[in-house]
Amino acid sequence: MLLDDIDDPAALRALCPSQLDQLAAELRGRIVETVTATGGHLGSNLGVVELTIALHRVFDSPRDVLLWDTGHQAYVHKLLTGRRAAFPTLRQPGGLSGYPSRRESAHDWIENSHASTALSYAQGIAAGLERRGEADRRVVAVIGDGSLTGGMAYEALNNLGHAGTRVIIVLNDNGRSYAPTVSRLSEGLTHLRLNPSYVHARERARRLLQRVPVVGGFAYTSVHGLTSAVREVVTPHRFFEALGIRYAGPIDGHDIAGMEQALANAAAWDGPILVHVLTQKGRGYAPAEEDDVQRLHDFKVQPSRLAPAALQAPATYTDAFTNAVLAAGERHPELFAITAAMPGPTGLLPFQAAHPDRFLDVGIAEQHAVTMAAGMAMAGLRPVVAVYSTFFSRAFDQANLDVGLHNLPVVFVLDRAGITGDDGPSHHGVLDLELCLSIPGMTVFAPSSAQEVGPMVEEALSLPGPSAIRFPKTAARQAPDGLVGSGLSARLVRRGDGTVCLLAVGKMLEAAEEAAGKLAGEGIEATVWDVRVVAPPDPAMLLDAAGHGLVVTVEDGVRVGGAGSFLVDAMRGCTADLPLAPVRTLGIPRAYLPQGKPDAILADLGLDGAGIAASVAEALSVERRRLELS
Repeated sequence: MLLDDIDDPAALRALCPSQLDQLAAELRGRIVETVTATGGHLGSNLGVVELTIALHRVFDSPRDVLLWDTGHQAYVHKLLTGRRAAFPTLRQPGGLSGYPSRRESAHDWIENSHASTALSYAQGIAAGLERRGEADRRVVAVIGDGSLTGGMAYEALNNLGHAGTRVIIVLNDNGRSYAPTVSRLSEGLTHLRLNPSYVHARERARRLLQRVPVVGGFAYTSVHGLTSAVREVVTPHRFFEALGIRYAGPIDGHDIAGMEQALANAAAWDGPILVHVLTQKGRGYAPAEEDDVQRLHDFKVQPSRLAPAALQAPATYTDAFTNAVLAAGERHPELFAITAAMPGPTGLLPFQAAHPDRFLDVGIAEQHAVTMAAGMAMAGLRPVVAVYSTFFSRAFDQANLDVGLHNLPVVFVLDRAGITGDDGPSHHGVLDLELCLSIPGMTVFAPSSAQEVGPMVEEALSLPGPSAIRFPKTAARQAPDGLVGSGLSARLVRRGDGTVCLLAVGKMLEAAEEAAGKLAGEGIEATVWDVRVVAPPDPAMLLDAAGHGLVVTVEDGVRVGGAGSFLVDAMRGCTADLPLAPVRTLGIPRAYLPQGKPDAILADLGLDGAGIAASVAEALSVERRRLELS
């Protein structure tokens, strides 16, 4: 196989056209083989095979800088830059990252997994290289797969054009992000793809130019010659060049020779230039091509279903939210659901189908989503903004000053909270508790079971101010009938003997109950509370906890500034006239945690049942020694 002989991208330049086609097929086969075993971003990478080959044949990475936005498009790049042998470890503990990784290769400049940032990096890197007298090094930013719906990308485009920075922008236009891309510019690109007049004119020009002696092939693929007459009336051309960015294209993103010529010409341009390439997401793999919703954007390995139906994995928290928001939508005609390019992953597709006039996908634009929701709330609607926990941090300013400052009844639903696993440090949702708890007046819910989600959604919709409901990606705990809380109250799960009180936040209740069982085997009867509502905390829970010899808080968010410290501070406030019990807060350390299975990561951090029990035993031992010495 050709791929087995590619250890450095420079080797690509020796291949002939037929060998390049063979290599493209081998790359697709290797990606399908690996990703269907490990999970990961499948359709995204199948669409950029020829584009990646062309980039590495024209540019000299890592001397020339290749930036991927978003980084989930970089699997082909990894295979061509010396990581082929390690590719089966993709997204596995200790294996290759699912995104560019500076520790893996000098070919990876940025750890780019959140969208719409590469153009800003590109301008900064290009300015730095020019300042160092290395202006002959090219900086290339590949943006697409929905990234151009993010506001930060437009800020960078504006500044690149204004400064005239010498950057090559490759717009990978596949018309999609997770789902079909939401943007007027994207609509313009799509109309261009499908417009019969354009297609006929392009094909006529292609045939005529190829007949021109000597220069026919060059003119046909040239940045300036392919469709110069037609593109004068095309939206992308007017848009980008109004910003001061030269526009070239559109070009077939699966034609390696055509892209090489276009990229080589773009490299000679003295200023910012955008090369618009049309690609097919999921190309070459029938299940992806036939997936109308996501083109198998991210492939999930399905768990074994050999067990009896009664023993199958429980429903996810996302499933519970889907049911809850559908039911709430029937009761509340003012409810409006919003997401940022993730209607499927956040569970909103059924709501969209049922209430298309009360649903909006804003694209990769979390900041806009939140401030728009603030405006909706001002006008009497009850907006529900559903995003991943890790992406909520992108809209914190808006949540704080546009929603919080105005005390507006916006409900944030933060999926994938806590340790998420295979996507690594950029996708762990460990900051949302700290961020939400710092917003005055924000009510923060943390369901401990699938059955808690519905009551919390209903309670959040009844509040006069902002709220957040955060839950994990992992399978949901199933609560027996009746064993759920209500309103803003905590729930007493287990009554102990006054020695220790465990305050468990969200999914950590299951681990806390396991720890209590282990402690009981050692003669220590622990009290366990399901916190349910971190802010405002239940005064009855705080007073009860304060009466114990030791209080231990447990959360799957960052420990510094997180739920534990918030609850301890609140406990001090309501027991000011009582001596404060010794406290230990358990949570995520102040560190970037690598990829791995969520349960394994939590166990390594001492946040499983055994680890919590060990922390309690250690704290009790320290307290006994302190009392003996006093």
